[in-house]
Amino acid sequence: MTPALYQRIDCSIYRHIYIVGDLHGCLSLLRERLAKVSFDPHRDLLLSVGDLADRGPDSVGCLQLLNESWFACVRGNHEQMAIDAINEENIPRWLRNGGDWFYALEHDKQEEAKALILQADTLPHILELTNREGRRIVVAHADYLSNEYVFNKLLDGDEVIWDRDRVNSALAGRFQPIAGADEFYFGHTPVEHAMQFANQFYIDTGAVFGGYLTLIQLQ
Repeated sequence: MTPALYQRIDCSIYRHIYIVGDLHGCLSLLRERLAKVSFDPHRDLLLSVGDLADRGPDSVGCLQLLNESWFACVRGNHEQMAIDAINEENIPRWLRNGGDWFYALEHDKQEEAKALILQADTLPHILELTNREGRRIVVAHADYLSNEYVFNKLLDGDEVIWDRDRVNSALAGRFQPIAGADEFYFGHTPVEHAMQFANQFYIDTGAVFGGYLTLIQLQ
């Protein structure tokens, strides 16, 4: 069954909702950030903009978050590269982009990682939520490839996880709001600090490259 491109999250069942930038295996940094905000796994929810694995010290640990009831994630390009490689497609591309950790694992650990990667193939490309304040929030890995958001609008999934045209234009001073939602959160493109252009927020602050891990409270 083809996974849904979009999913909605019911905010009413959570006390607080947070969103985190690209993890890339930086599980210990995430734990530190969650401890600082007294994150409660029984009442709170953590959203991720994708790219859980590759490059950092604990790719398996970050992929294991997929099994946590307090965690929700969109598909990133690194999830897609891993999925493709597990399916014997374009393995060299994954290796060039940090997938070598997988092939260095012992058999049992590799089988666990493989199962988690295949599980990631069920991830949506886009999450939508409306928080208690009534703000409609959209989460995608790289971009929402339209100037008007509509739930279930047909988009190219590869562009949602790879495209950098919008952020590059914004960094050059050319940006405009995306209609149809109040806030959009993206990762994918490392920035020195979390940046906002109109109603778009870019929160990959390069934790795995010596930057820091951005965590933002949405509710």
